[in-house]
Amino acid sequence: MFNSLGWPEVALLVVIALFVFGPERLPKMAAEAGRMLRTLRQMADNARSDLQAELGPELGDLDLASLNPKTFIRKNLFDGEDLLSDTPPAVVRQPNRAAQRPLAEDERAPYDADAT
Repeated sequence: MFNSLGWPEVALLVVIALFVFGPERLPKMAAEAGRMLRTLRQMADNARSDLQAELGPELGDLDLASLNPKTFIRKNLFDGEDLLSDTPPAVVRQPNRAAQRPLAEDERAPYDADAT
């Protein structure tokens, strides 16, 4: 979660929190923050288990990362090809279209009324 946060940054945050909340209230605030984090984790775990229970036994072992829209598109529409990355694909399949040629210098792109 905080992969880019190192020890110097954590120490700086503790010092700032010490000045903002004071030495009397800082332990209570840390305990409340820990309690809130624990509650949020429990809520996330409950939501995950509810989702897997609702999907049924055949999809109960579903990886939640596969529900990501980019992963879904890559898996179901592009046959697993990584078309959403920065590298351009070698060939993009375009079903039901004739082979396309580059436009001439003064030629306009065709207009498709159904696509707009």
